[in-house]
Amino acid sequence: MLYIAARDHVFVVNLTTAVDKIIPQQILTWRSTDVSKCAVRGRNSDECYNYIKVLVPRNDETLFACGTNALNPACRNYRLRTLEQVGQELLGQARCPFESRQSNVGVFAGGHFYSATVTDFQASDAVIYRSLGGEGRPVLRTVKYDSKWLREPHFLHAVEYGNYVYFFFSEIAVEHTGAGKVVYSRVARVCKNDSGGSSRVLDRHWTSFLKARLNCSVPGDTFFYFDVLQSLTSVLQINQRPAVVGVFTTQTNSIPGSAVCGFYLDDIERVFNGKFKEQKNSDSMWTPVPEEHVPEPRPGSCAGEGSASSYSSSVQFPDSVLSFIKTHPLMDESVSAINSQPLITSTASRYKLTQIVVDTAAGPHKNRSVVFLGSEDGRVLKILTSTQANSSRSSRLLEDLHVFSPTQCSGERTVLGLELDKEHHALFVAFSSCIIRVPLSRCAPHTTCKSALLCIVSNQKACLIN
Repeated sequence: MLYIAARDHVFVVNLTTAVDKIIPQQILTWRSTDVSKCAVRGRNSDECYNYIKVLVPRNDETLFACGTNALNPACRNYRLRTLEQVGQELLGQARCPFESRQSNVGVFAGGHFYSATVTDFQASDAVIYRSLGGEGRPVLRTVKYDSKWLREPHFLHAVEYGNYVYFFFSEIAVEHTGAGKVVYSRVARVCKNDSGGSSRVLDRHWTSFLKARLNCSVPGDTFFYFDVLQSLTSVLQINQRPAVVGVFTTQTNSIPGSAVCGFYLDDIERVFNGKFKEQKNSDSMWTPVPEEHVPEPRPGSCAGEGSASSYSSSVQFPDSVLSFIKTHPLMDESVSAINSQPLITSTASRYKLTQIVVDTAAGPHKNRSVVFLGSEDGRVLKILTSTQANSSRSSRLLEDLHVFSPTQCSGERTVLGLELDKEHHALFVAFSSCIIRVPLSRCAPHTTCKSALLCIVSNQKACLIN
């Protein structure tokens, strides 16, 4: 089943039958009752609806949904199969944004809901937040109004892996000391067993929050950076190592361009175990923190692990450790991409890439990777790529599909989402006004070709002419 979050509705589509037309099998309607209050706030009337911004499984039986609710965020639980509401409506603040265009991510991990969004109507307080865990671990958040922790972030994705929850976002780089605001892409990490600090330092705040820059750049005499993260996959296996793959673009005032970079999770962890970055005063450069100035146990560690193995809870950490991590959440080193370069670059088009999904088990032997990329102009690029180091196989464009259909869609052409359905050989492409189903492969045009054909499979043949 495919669950689609929309304005005032959630649509449920049976993927087995959604071949010719995408017809919802079930429709959940959740309209706001606060429209009159919304109208007097002076915002655009388009925001006086309930845009469903959170739609995630809470467990095998329950669906968790949050909506903007006409600028008054709210959350509900629904039965996954019947869409019946379970329990009472919950406050959506810090779990869901106030407006449809504000960014947010959410994921359940270990029975808790981890969210990243804004907590206020003015969007001045960005937060990474943990809640809904019941008794046991407290509600935790990032430090309020502290640019070292978060500075105008745009949240893209969150994943649970091992003992951590990782958040991926872009933000204004606090360490950039040149003129103007520059955006960097980040990965942040928190421990799932974090219980907050002591009553003196970081009480009900993260003690394990660390963040680092993601380096997606073309090497050379001078590096060409793709700094702005647009979309990210969940954890994949690349070269038998867990990794994530994202699409990045250049700064808004730079030469237009897009790139696809992958990052191994163990490379991310290596950076989090490296040196911290600091600025000694507001006029000085950012520099690495000398190791002798880092207290023990290592700031950012999970209680009961590594150097913090003798502590059963983060509440017990010394004040020196808590004070250090409060002022030093940023790591000095950036996370290098797989093979230290992009897997794919696109600088010829003025239209930026916006979305990504990856099939890492393509081909007759399930050993090839096919990347699907959505763009601003309603296209989907299907690209065969290699992640092997020193590989002679470069990326090859398999198809360039003009997916946006004026007869089915209206409004903006930007691809807002991609969802891969390998079982039924389909790719679902989301726009602001419609969803289009695209077959993963279309071999018919190539059946009469006399040239050698390399068949790339996403559980079904698609052909690349050599």
